[in-house]
Amino acid sequence: MAVRNAEAVWDGNLKEGRGKMKLGSGAFEGSYTWSSRFENGRGTNPEELLGAAHAGCFSMALSSNLGKAGFTPEHIHTSVQVTMELVDGKNRITKIHLETEAAVPEISNEKFQEIAEAVKQSCPVSAALSNVPTTLTARLLSR
Repeated sequence: MAVRNAEAVWDGNLKEGRGKMKLGSGAFEGSYTWSSRFENGRGTNPEELLGAAHAGCFSMALSSNLGKAGFTPEHIHTSVQVTMELVDGKNRITKIHLETEAAVPEISNEKFQEIAEAVKQSCPVSAALSNVPTTLTARLLSR
């Protein structure tokens, strides 16, 4: 199986320091700071990247599971909200919300919801984050 790589560097103290995170493939490199992580400062943060990974994984797994059920999706769009809160004085990811919409010909909404809910549990990133409460809103688009 594939092994994926990423790295991060941090320079300075926590509040005034800054860092960079990058993917081993070279497809992304972004800066991050205290402000970009815990306030609304410019830059990225680990939780945002985790959300992007989850959205990508979910979308691909949904396409796969729809295909296995005999449906061919035309379009899938997934967004993810990762919530971080203080719990007992420590920052923790406390919940994740997946929101997906898909155009899938010839599928009933009931079947689409069933498949999307199963993917919420089974995509590899969802499985890795299974200790975080995760909700899903899935919308079937008509095209």
